[in-house]
Amino acid sequence: MNWTLEVVIVPVSDLDRAKTFYADQLGFAVDHDTVISDDARIVQLTPPGSGCSIVIGKGVVPEMPPGSLRGLQLVVPDLKRAHAELVARGVEVSDIQVMGQNPRPVPDPLDNVGFVFFTDPDGNAWAVQQISSRA
Repeated sequence: MNWTLEVVIVPVSDLDRAKTFYADQLGFAVDHDTVISDDARIVQLTPPGSGCSIVIGKGVVPEMPPGSLRGLQLVVPDLKRAHAELVARGVEVSDIQVMGQNPRPVPDPLDNVGFVFFTDPDGNAWAVQQISSRA
């Protein structure tokens, strides 16, 4: 049986500001923006090429302090290109960092060990890792 992770709830303080950041700056697709009532709204967004989405919302999502989520990770085949795209979109992103040495021979020295980091407007922390080949 396959078990797939499909949705991660991201706690935010300002739904429209977060939607703008994820859609316009990161390029996530807006799957839906559903107003349930005056006090309840859900926005689902999906990174390009991902099978997992994020949900931001109010009134119907679990209560978590905005900015408290850590360890969200995106994977890309070309970290230098991803870094340049984030910078071009106005995202405050770290320089490329190499975390250790690759345990196996790979064509690109950034594979598996290259990362960049950024936060959303609330401080939820994201990492982007390069993986262009898997064992």
